[in-house]
Parts: sequence; structure tokens; C-alpha cells
Amino acid sequence: MENLRKKGGAYESRAAEYLTAQGYQIIEHNFHCRMGEIDLIARDGTYLVFVEVKYRATAAKGMPAEAVSYSKQRKICAAAAYYLMKHGYMENVSVRFDVIAILGEDISLIQNAFPYIGYGR
Repeated sequence: MENLRKKGGAYESRAAEYLTAQGYQIIEHNFHCRMGEIDLIARDGTYLVFVEVKYRATAAKGMPAEAVSYSKQRKICAAAAYYLMKHGYMENVSVRFDVIAILGEDISLIQNAFPYIGYGR
């Protein structure tokens, strides 16, 4: 498990470098709360962006972005809602959910990868 965590951390660092080069300002890495985890939190212009990073060595088991299931999206949204509340962002902030998909050495950014999913949906 530790080895997977190190590997995931390396890809999250690579994703953060990529986003920084795209003009994003990284605010936080690996935000954890009881609702879930968010790989990266960043600013992109006026948006507060919650970023999920997914890696696949090959497409044999599917594309990286396909691994961001509806269930995973709900957990990310719940963690994002907690983050917003905890940091006093509940009003007047535009949020977005992006996915960084890494396939082998190729990185893709999917902006607005999914909408906010509230409880009961």
C-alpha cells in the first residue's frame, strides 16, 4: 500500500507541475476529511478547482478518466463541500471539478469533468 501511495504521490506532483504550467495556482495537495479525499485544490482565474488525478500505464483496463466513477464523484463533491465550509467559501465562489488523466507519459486535462453532485442524488 505504501508503494502505491508513493507512486500516486509522484503522479499528483507531476499533475501539479502540469497545472502550474497551465496557469493554475496550487493551493493544497491531498486534502483529507471524513467525506473523502481531493488530490489537488487550485485556483484557475476566478475558479476554485478541485482536481482528481488518475493514472494508467496503458489503456488495457480502460482510460484513466473512466476510473472517476459516479461514486467517486460524489465523494469528491462531499469533500469539496466540507473544504468550502471549513475555509469560509460558502458564498460567492465559482467552483469546478477537473480531472487530470495520465496515460503512460501523456497528460490530459479535462476541465469541468463533472458537475457538483449534492446529497440525495
